This record gives sequence, C-alpha cells and structure tokens, in this order.
Amino acid sequence: MLEKKLENHINLLVERHPTLTTVKKDIIEAYLILKECYENDHKLLIAGNGGSAADSEHIAGELMKRFKILRPVPDTFADKLKEIDPVRGEKLGHNLERGLMAIPLVAHEALTTAYINDVDGLGVFAQQLYGFGRPGDVFLGISTSGNSKNVMSATVVARALGLKVIGLTGAKGGDLAEVADVAIKVPETETYIIQELHLPVYHCLCLMLEDYFFGN
Repeated sequence: MLEKKLENHINLLVERHPTLTTVKKDIIEAYLILKECYENDHKLLIAGNGGSAADSEHIAGELMKRFKILRPVPDTFADKLKEIDPVRGEKLGHNLERGLMAIPLVAHEALTTAYINDVDGLGVFAQQLYGFGRPGDVFLGISTSGNSKNVMSATVVARALGLKVIGLTGAKGGDLAEVADVAIKVPETETYIIQELHLPVYHCLCLMLEDYFFGN
C-alpha cells in the first residue's frame, strides 16, 4: 500500500499519459524494489544503448542530487565539514545535497572503451556490474526492444551476484522482460515513441523516491 503522497505521483503520471495506465502496477513494483534497495544503503546500476544510454545518465542525475525537493546534509555532517575546514567546510555544508546512489554504466569511457577493445564489446556492462555490483543492489536495464545483447549479458551477472533486475522496455518486452524481477513494458512498439514514454516513467520513479526519502 503506497502512501497518499506517493500515489499522487502515479495518478498524475497516468492523468498526463493515459496509455501508461497499463503499467501502473509495474511502476509501483519497481518503486518498491528501489525503495528497499535504498533503505538498506545499496545502489542502482543503470545501462542502455543510444537514447537509453542518455536516459541512464538522466536517471542518475535525478537521483544523485535534488530533483524537486531540497536535500540538505545532516547538521552533524555540516558541523564536521566546518570543523575540518571552517571556510570551505561551511560552503560545502550549505551546498552539498544528499543523494540516492546511482551509477550509469555508460559513463566510464576509459574503462568501457578499453574493455571493448581488449576483450568483448557485448560484455561491457556485464564487466562493470561484476566490479560495482553487490548483493542488495538493483540493476535497471533499459532496452526498447528488450533484446539488447549487452544489457542481457549484464542481467546474467546481476542475477548471479544477487541483484534485483528491473527492465524498462517497449510493449513486446523481449528477453529482458522474461528475466527481470519486474518489467515496465510501455505500450508502444516504435523505438522513438517508446523512448518518449520511458522519460515520464522514470521521472515518476525518481519523484516517488525523492518524496519518500527527502520529503516532509
């Protein structure tokens, strides 16, 4: 059962995008997985290709700093910063924001290009998951077809490490929907239209998480 303020985010989403009514339950399930992850001080790892790579970085940006709500650091940490450096620390205590740890696996150019060149292009996300992932983390794979080979390889490593897998796909779902703990299959089949619906879905998830962890 969702809190009323969190349910309002979902209701606003389907009011603005009525076609997403069909995935309302899946969005809630994905939110609950992510909430549990962050409640236990774990992290989200995100991967996709092309436009979905950009979405991966976009999601991390919304989670690692404020989206809509101020996220000041605890007073005890602000005091510690000032104790270490009265000038810089005071400014840091004012400007730093609490984040929900999210790592876009598309963002590490030296690592990814080295692995692609030296080892295997289709294992580039899997390698990072093996390095970054710990039991209790969550892997979010974004694939409009649900069949992206490098994303699917990452799901194998994620499951072997004990990570929950969330899939964000189009209507067909593909292989990703078959292996994910929850798959959000937006009801479109054309790539660019799927991507247009992915954005409001993950914005909704980010809003819900921010409201739960940082809202009044």
